[in-house]
Amino acid sequence: MTDLLQQDVGLSEKKSIEEVLAGAELAPAQCLWTTGASGSVQLRMDELCPEQPITVHQVFTNTVQKYGKLTALASKRGNKWEKVTFSEYYHLSRMATKGFLKLGLERFHSVAILGFNSAEWFIAAVGTVFAGGIIAGIYTTNSPDSCLYVAKDSRANVIVVENQKQLDKILQVKDKLPHLKAIVQYSGSLKEKLPNFYSWEEFMGLGLDVSDRELDEVIISQKANQCCVLIYTSGTTGSPKGVMLSHDNITWTAHHASRAGDMQPAEIRHESLVSYLPLSHIAAQIYDLWTGIQWGEQVSFAQPDALKGSLVDTLREVTPTAHMGVPRVWEKIMEKIKEGISRCGYMKRKLVTWAMSVSLEANQRLTKDEEKSFLFTLADSLVLHKLRAELGFSNCVKFFSGAAPIGSETLQFFLGLNIRLYEAYGMSESSGPHFMSGPKAYRFSSCGKVVPGCQYKLVNIDADGIGEVCFWGRNVFMGFLNLEDKTKEALDEDGWLRSGDLGKVDEDGFLYITGRIKELIITAGGENVPPLPIEDAVKQELPIISNAMLIGDKRKFLSMLLTLKCTINPETTEPTDILSLEAVEFCQRHGSQSTNVSDIIGGKDKIVYQSIEEGIARANSKATSNAQRIQKWTLLGKDFSIVGGELGPTMKLRRPVVLHMYHGEIENFYRE
Repeated sequence: MTDLLQQDVGLSEKKSIEEVLAGAELAPAQCLWTTGASGSVQLRMDELCPEQPITVHQVFTNTVQKYGKLTALASKRGNKWEKVTFSEYYHLSRMATKGFLKLGLERFHSVAILGFNSAEWFIAAVGTVFAGGIIAGIYTTNSPDSCLYVAKDSRANVIVVENQKQLDKILQVKDKLPHLKAIVQYSGSLKEKLPNFYSWEEFMGLGLDVSDRELDEVIISQKANQCCVLIYTSGTTGSPKGVMLSHDNITWTAHHASRAGDMQPAEIRHESLVSYLPLSHIAAQIYDLWTGIQWGEQVSFAQPDALKGSLVDTLREVTPTAHMGVPRVWEKIMEKIKEGISRCGYMKRKLVTWAMSVSLEANQRLTKDEEKSFLFTLADSLVLHKLRAELGFSNCVKFFSGAAPIGSETLQFFLGLNIRLYEAYGMSESSGPHFMSGPKAYRFSSCGKVVPGCQYKLVNIDADGIGEVCFWGRNVFMGFLNLEDKTKEALDEDGWLRSGDLGKVDEDGFLYITGRIKELIITAGGENVPPLPIEDAVKQELPIISNAMLIGDKRKFLSMLLTLKCTINPETTEPTDILSLEAVEFCQRHGSQSTNVSDIIGGKDKIVYQSIEEGIARANSKATSNAQRIQKWTLLGKDFSIVGGELGPTMKLRRPVVLHMYHGEIENFYRE
């Protein structure tokens, strides 16, 4: 790798920051939005966000000047961590750029990347942008047809795959991709040599005869108001849409949203994080890749089986300063800790329970400026610090949750470990976070405050102060690729982005999301029912329940689909028939001997059914009206999963899919 680096010493690194910024002219644009990959847009610049628009390359050269010798990327090969500095990362990205140019990557065509997070993923992504192409990440869980959709829609000239498993998907569909010129594989050995098919090493050596001048001309021609990233929405309703993000969307958001979350520049603290969530999703891409470059952070890559259980091992080795998870990840960590606690001896279990209750009470009571009590300090140093260290969080000071709403049970559990989960809220179309929580902006169950420089408004506000959240700022997307009607639907006539989410804002500017407009249940009687609070209440009453989905749109009453907590097959990530330890304990507490899901469902375990009925009754007793009470429910035979299709790639519930899959069970509720 070092030999390769020495062969490419570019001109751009030597430029002063002033020169780089002075060259930031914009491409001509008449409108705030476009749907063409080669289009350009007017930027939402105003007195709140007057910063000079800059390209990804300008940010990177700035970073190299400041943090060139610091570690940027760390990858574990065998038992050894291989590290790459920012100077090396920049040069490797230039070499990848030359490789893409040699392969014939055309301006505003894409490089589709299909694989687990790695240094190669990052280098391919940055190299694509430097080459004037557009990155299009593809979820590793995608079927061959779903891969085809993204690659074709984005006019992929090159597809970068991780391994044979992902390559096989592309080989099945490559003849339907008219723009495809080459495939590059970055992990594992090539099974057979196919035409226009390269290993990572071959690819990185391809562009050695592309001159620095030729490369720099391509880079200099890029404008901050042109597209460089495509994020495909997960397509829970219809085909995925390609969200076009400009250089300015990426560079402005990486700078400002991360500071709202208190991520520090490397001269203050060299932030360290573990990359494991799918980079095809905006949350991980903006947090891991672009913010990493912006502030000189060290990004360590987890193993591909991170979500099957190895993530904690990586966290223990890396001990990051900040960590982001989606709600389901935090729930899984919570379940694992609960299992660990239940296996402890009586005295230790008592001690942990005491410490967690002290921490929960203190965290719920304390404002950030109050002194912590002696009891709380004792509980933290004696017990909780060790628990956090076992998770790899001994140096972690910021914990983020995003991509989906998180339940209050999970938030409270982590407060018991003296961990505040800072919620971020936004969407692909806002380049990730538009509202951020952090050490300086935290309220329980709130998504924090609007990112400085961004604006929001609530429209169609009801009697409770709840309205649709709309966004304005430099982070608002360019448009949906080739979808003019959908783009016009997403933006109002003044260019504000409609989120489709319902929320309210308190007197201090903290946002609380109450549900999605599309998910709002309107009963046959005309009552509006947001499902999330009711589902959350049921899960809080019944720790045996994994997923709860409320039904009742255009129906006479509400009903609910429930799944039980079970173990996961570590190889396939499919839910098994074996109840989780927490579920078994629930059964035992209520006098049941069941250990499998199949022991309970279909009314076989009367005790568990009675306990669930009682839990639903308790949740119903808190309902604001009769119409918001659950009248019927059923237990499904299998928990929801990504593999099963009920959950999306970031483990978000795909309600339309569930309605379709369990149509029979739902209709049974409403038979006279």
